[in-house]
Amino acid sequence: MCFLCYKLNLVATYDNSQILIIEPFNSPSIIEKPYYTQEYGAIYLGDSSKLVKSFPDNYIDLILTSPPFPLGRKKEYGNESAEKYIEWFLPFAYEFKRVLTDTGSFVLDLGGTYLPGNPTRSIYQYELLVKLCKEVGFYLAQEFYHYNPARLPTPAEWVTIRRIRVKDSVNIVWWLSKTPNPCADNRKVLKPYSDSMKHLLKNGYKAKLRPSGHDISNKFQKDNQGAIPPNLLQFSNTESNTPYLKRCKKADIKPHPARFPQGFAEFFIKFLTDEGDMVLDPFAGSNTTGFVAERLQRRWISFELNEDYVIGSRYRFEETD
Repeated sequence: MCFLCYKLNLVATYDNSQILIIEPFNSPSIIEKPYYTQEYGAIYLGDSSKLVKSFPDNYIDLILTSPPFPLGRKKEYGNESAEKYIEWFLPFAYEFKRVLTDTGSFVLDLGGTYLPGNPTRSIYQYELLVKLCKEVGFYLAQEFYHYNPARLPTPAEWVTIRRIRVKDSVNIVWWLSKTPNPCADNRKVLKPYSDSMKHLLKNGYKAKLRPSGHDISNKFQKDNQGAIPPNLLQFSNTESNTPYLKRCKKADIKPHPARFPQGFAEFFIKFLTDEGDMVLDPFAGSNTTGFVAERLQRRWISFELNEDYVIGSRYRFEETD
């Protein structure tokens, strides 16, 4: 039985031509042939706005994605302008909300952009958030900030030439949910204690009222096996000699130029899902989300429109030379 059966408890098998046949509620539907499969999931080549319509309601536990950003210059992976971005994205959002379970989450990583020919920023991320909450009906569970210290100092015109702006190194990440109480457990993503905290746990701390007004009780000394992480996540994207990149080069396949850091995907998959839950990345790129979900034993589905990126993404799952 295939990886979708557990969730739907339906008859669904791969036939000899590797086409996934699903029969939700006795109404047959066919998802296009998966490009490749792994033990826990599959990736599909195609338009996610169409493919996601094959899913029944309340089916996905986590949607984790980084769609093409509305940058000032067109990129090879396709991106809308900031002015058109919200109109382009909202049809996806309605489908994403429909397929999420009531305890599911939608994590959306968005880069910022400057207005064309202007050293001022677009506010499209915030306009999109308002639409997602007020119009589509999502809840904002929490905002995160994805800090990449290795980000290049762009746009060069304002940062390195005229020197009137500083380097933009942070993406905004909206953690949205279908209901006010999505599945989440920060004990799964604890950070190692700092040396000062280890010293405090070893030597004790006198309970007292701090100048800020916070009452630090004896419970502060409890060893919880790690520190609760902040909503500022630091992950560099500086891979240069990974099996994925080496195999892409060997096969003369251009790797995706805006790859997800694995640590970023791992944080949210651990934080917001349990083993066996279903994870979807509708803009998969190099399929970091699927790869990490596979490693963490979550079932997963990925969609990608560019065949070269799908071909290259398969190399993530192959053993190192």
